[in-house]
Amino acid sequence: MNIAITTHWRDYLQLCKPRVVLLMLVTAYVGMHLATPGLVPLHVIIFGTLGIALAAGSAAVINHLVDRRIDAMMGRTRRRPLPTGKINTANAITFAIALGISGMVILATLVNPLTAELTFITLLGYAFFYTMFLKRATPQNIVIGGAAGAAPPLLGWTAVTGHVNADALLLVLIIFTWTPPHFWSLAIHRQAEYAKADIPMLPVTHGIRFTKLNIFLYTLLLIAVTMLPFVTGMSGFIYLAGALILGLVFLYHASRLLFTHDNRAAIQTFRYSIIYMLLMFILLLADHYLQGMVL
Repeated sequence: MNIAITTHWRDYLQLCKPRVVLLMLVTAYVGMHLATPGLVPLHVIIFGTLGIALAAGSAAVINHLVDRRIDAMMGRTRRRPLPTGKINTANAITFAIALGISGMVILATLVNPLTAELTFITLLGYAFFYTMFLKRATPQNIVIGGAAGAAPPLLGWTAVTGHVNADALLLVLIIFTWTPPHFWSLAIHRQAEYAKADIPMLPVTHGIRFTKLNIFLYTLLLIAVTMLPFVTGMSGFIYLAGALILGLVFLYHASRLLFTHDNRAAIQTFRYSIIYMLLMFILLLADHYLQGMVL
């Protein structure tokens, strides 16, 4: 009986894509701290993080629901709870609705209405516009739909300030620019599966070589974009040095992917891209407070 309960709980947790949500929460948390020179109010950290997490979990469940046929065809996803029948469609829908409503109520009543509104728009953008339409409509799906996934630092920022700021939009731009090389690396690794599922990812529609070139070019663009926090004065020399090092390592992976025939290069680039984004936002946070200590 205990084993069944544990398995059931883990299946619902898997629907929420906890690793993806955790990375989103890190960027939202950093956004909260960058929004103020002092300490973030504890209630904003607690309820802002919780509300964003619940909304992100709801979007992830909807993604599972919409993609359950595709997931059953792909090796990476066929063991998910919906394709295996561990959770039925009706329960997943109920779970998604409960998460979404809970997150919106917490943000609207315990944080501020603007954060709730922006979170709701983000949820709709990812769960419906991207998952239901863009993903199946164009090889530029991840570029256009990347705006929804880039929103968490903006949500963290507005949770503290109650308004949108240019620096917050710069954080969004960093994630927006990072998303294509991040996701296309995985798409190259899983190109045959996307083709089988009839999903028009760039490696399927334009070939692997063209996708590798785009990853390389986007990585160059990403390095340029990540210099902007220093240029605008949002971050200092600690951030600049760290961002350059992390960016050059990313460029090494993108170059290796483009100019070699190593079959491992795509998945290694994908894995580094996750580490890169996590370290970039930790670097932004460290620079923010270390600058304050120096000043």
